[in-house]
Amino acid sequence: MNLHLNGHARPLPDDAVDADMPVLWVLREVLDLTGTKYGCGIAACGACTVHVDGQAVRSCVTPLSAVQGKAVRTIEGLGAPGHPHPLQQAWLAHQVPQCGYCQSGMLMAAAALLSRNRDPSDADIDAAITNLCRCGTYPRIREAIKTAARQLRAGAAR
Repeated sequence: MNLHLNGHARPLPDDAVDADMPVLWVLREVLDLTGTKYGCGIAACGACTVHVDGQAVRSCVTPLSAVQGKAVRTIEGLGAPGHPHPLQQAWLAHQVPQCGYCQSGMLMAAAALLSRNRDPSDADIDAAITNLCRCGTYPRIREAIKTAARQLRAGAAR
């Protein structure tokens, strides 16, 4: 099996995976990509959110077979240390992270939203970001998303 991950084909050892294995465990245990977090294991909290063909999905309940032939992007593929995604910059500017556990899933959900809506309202953000943050940073998350959206719109206008 192969996984198209963060823009690269990644072969998966047959003895370490099977088609029913949740993508979360493939990422964390087989590929050692620990940015995607295990939260609830029932797709409720969103800590495990990744992109599959640009859509935010909960990797804890998504079997490997469901992503075969599709592009998977994790938090490790969202930005680079020298070139962070505008959302990552806005996250820091608005001091969103508190305990930080939900942040990778939040960022991936927000990136999926901004890929299809570059001017989201509060209602748009609330509808798209169903991830849970037990630190309660939702107002900061909304402002960070709006800041990143402005940056993305300005970049597109150039």
